[in-house]
Amino acid sequence: MNTELIIVTLLVGLGTYLIRFLPTFFMRGTGNPQAPLSRFLAATGPAAIAALYVGAVLPMLSPDLAAIAPLLLGSIAVVAIYLWRRDVTIATLGGALVYGVVFALL
Repeated sequence: MNTELIIVTLLVGLGTYLIRFLPTFFMRGTGNPQAPLSRFLAATGPAAIAALYVGAVLPMLSPDLAAIAPLLLGSIAVVAIYLWRRDVTIATLGGALVYGVVFALL
């Protein structure tokens, strides 16, 4: 195996571990939701979800409406169900169901 690949893998693993460990280590006992680190961590989740969504959707974009119909309708379903029920789990499952049905029908 390539030595550079092993080094990069170890560094990425260490970075991932530190990103998860350090905030909890430094926030022990504070419990202050208005602390800068608490606000940063609260905003990181939605930002990460948006980044993952864009990364997953971008390769699927096409000028052909039939090719992107499942994506559009599934995304609309997620937003609509979330606004209706205020439940991320139900919205995600509903969007996946709509995506799958539209994909199967086309």
